[in-house]
Amino acid sequence: MAHTKSAGSTKYGRDSQPKYLGVKKFDGEIVKPGDILIRQRGARFFPGRGVKRGGDDTLYAISAGSVKFTTHRKTRFDGSRRFAKVINVLAA
Repeated sequence: MAHTKSAGSTKYGRDSQPKYLGVKKFDGEIVKPGDILIRQRGARFFPGRGVKRGGDDTLYAISAGSVKFTTHRKTRFDGSRRFAKVINVLAA
């Protein structure tokens, strides 16, 4: 009795679909309310002025204007510091 399946059946070949994460609107681009700015998993970028964070950590614009990326020094709970990337939508 054979212990492996016949030809045409394999254990391999499964792969997940691409998630298309990343920055969708770059610095200086004009956006309108509801435009998706960044698709991300976790908080790689933080929302600033004119930006909200969705349930899947997506950042989207809540006001019209131009996109501006900045960095802020953020203090962690243990007292150490890191640079946080913040995205803002400034009124045009």
